[in-house]
Amino acid sequence: MLAATGTHVASTDEMTGIQALERLHPSLPMQPGHVEREEFEYKRHGTLSLIANLDVATGQIVAPSIGPTRTEADFAAHIAQTIQTDPQAAWIFVTDQLNTHQSETLVRLVAAQCGIQEDLGIKGKRGHLANMGTRAAFLSDTSHRIRFVYTPTHSSWLNQIEIWFSILVRRVLARASWGSRSNALSRAAWRKERRRGEEKASQPSSG
Repeated sequence: MLAATGTHVASTDEMTGIQALERLHPSLPMQPGHVEREEFEYKRHGTLSLIANLDVATGQIVAPSIGPTRTEADFAAHIAQTIQTDPQAAWIFVTDQLNTHQSETLVRLVAAQCGIQEDLGIKGKRGHLANMGTRAAFLSDTSHRIRFVYTPTHSSWLNQIEIWFSILVRRVLARASWGSRSNALSRAAWRKERRRGEEKASQPSSG
């Protein structure tokens, strides 16, 4: 019903510690009586963090972000780029209670996007910015065009984006081979690896 009113509901979270591994030799393809065998020797190209939104109504991934860090600024920048896909619409982000999801930067972003002119206070002292509880209360205010819904403590697995992350690991990351860190940051490279994983997943079993 929310989607019918033009409101976007996005299940949002990060996947951290994604290893950009480069397989040193090609994998051995699947043959009758034998499963595909992945090359076990690899070269490391560091780790990456993926921030993604699952549109609850359509099941589509919206405006994903990937980079070397997962900071307060990274998450706020991700939310900002997501909002820009439909800047006049209402947005509801479903997230866990990680501190970067209840940050000063996020409060200021929402205030600016919603045209809220009131004094936000001072972090650690007073007002909406005083502490994580007051920031979460501001960010989850139902009167705001952009707001957050937080999953209960220890229940982040309820967030639908976690299902997509699980699929991503099985179909893409478990078999991926990145030639470099910059290659792993390329959306085109991710699409290629995803197609490769989906093709393998769709192949009938030899058993």
